[in-house]
Amino acid sequence: MKNVTDSFVSLGHWPSAGSFGFNTDILATNLINLSVVLGVLIFFGKGVLSDLLDNRKQRILNTIRNSEELREGAIEQLEKARARLRKIEIEADEFRVNGYSEIEREKLNLIDSTYKTLEQLENYKNETINFEQQKASNQVRQRVFQQALQGALGTLNSCLNNELHLRTISANIGILAAMKQITD
Repeated sequence: MKNVTDSFVSLGHWPSAGSFGFNTDILATNLINLSVVLGVLIFFGKGVLSDLLDNRKQRILNTIRNSEELREGAIEQLEKARARLRKIEIEADEFRVNGYSEIEREKLNLIDSTYKTLEQLENYKNETINFEQQKASNQVRQRVFQQALQGALGTLNSCLNNELHLRTISANIGILAAMKQITD
């Protein structure tokens, strides 16, 4: 630090004009060189630096403009996508409602079909029961008739003797002969 202050102090002790020599004080010469270089840079580099800054400013503005255009395009696409989404949601709701109504129709059709099938089965069951009742009634009648016939034959056989038997056969033969003459 002392060297820096000494160099500023030594600046006040420059040799008088007309003498030329080398200053061996590095700090003093560096400051002079630095100020000369900065002066030259400012004088000559001012235009170049201004052009560089203008170019950079123009690129930044172009980037901002492009970003704004992209942002507006993205907003447009977002709005279009939202509109498509709303349209698809409406269609999905319609499909859902139509699907539910179709399901209800199918459900009602299935219930109706099931009721019809149950009615048919009930009718078949009733017909089968009636048929089986008639069949059972016929069997009972036949059984009763057979038993009655067997009882009558048993009674006839026990009551008939040979003479009565021959008279019954002769009477029946007479009836058959009369019927034959009527048909001829």
